[in-house]
Amino acid sequence: MTREYPDEPADEFPRPPRTVTDREGRDVEIVAADAADRESILEMYVAFDPADRAQGIPPSREEAIEDWLDTILSEDTLNVAAVHEDSVAGHATLVPDSHGEYELAIFVLQSFQGAGIGTELVETLLGLAQSEGLENVWLTVERWNDPAVALYRKVGFETTEAESFEIEMSIRL
Repeated sequence: MTREYPDEPADEFPRPPRTVTDREGRDVEIVAADAADRESILEMYVAFDPADRAQGIPPSREEAIEDWLDTILSEDTLNVAAVHEDSVAGHATLVPDSHGEYELAIFVLQSFQGAGIGTELVETLLGLAQSEGLENVWLTVERWNDPAVALYRKVGFETTEAESFEIEMSIRL
């Protein structure tokens, strides 16, 4: 499969760690995450509202979440977490595909949605990716998820495929 990517690379993105203040006035630290952060990330996904799951992820049962975390926290992935008062409020990951490109996924706890944390997570994850030399990132999003589509466009993703119920978007770093 050949994906399309923008001709021009994106501007530089911020790198972790960094502290941001969300629209609710909460200080949130955006940090690189890995398997050592598994328990705190697991707690976030166990607390995640099933109504906010999209495209089958994150899984809803704790055992399935643990299996999924084995994949997204492996050595060849990149991850960032949004931490507020020692709890993970959001998580974003880049998982390599079989073409040497990376698929992005992001999840923010409901109580932090709409406060700018998603944008900060995506931008910081893309900054981490730039520092690691990654070039091509893509994602799919349900076409009716207007807040997510707006976030991705805001940070520089372009629509590459929109013929199904999902929109595929990509960015060149």
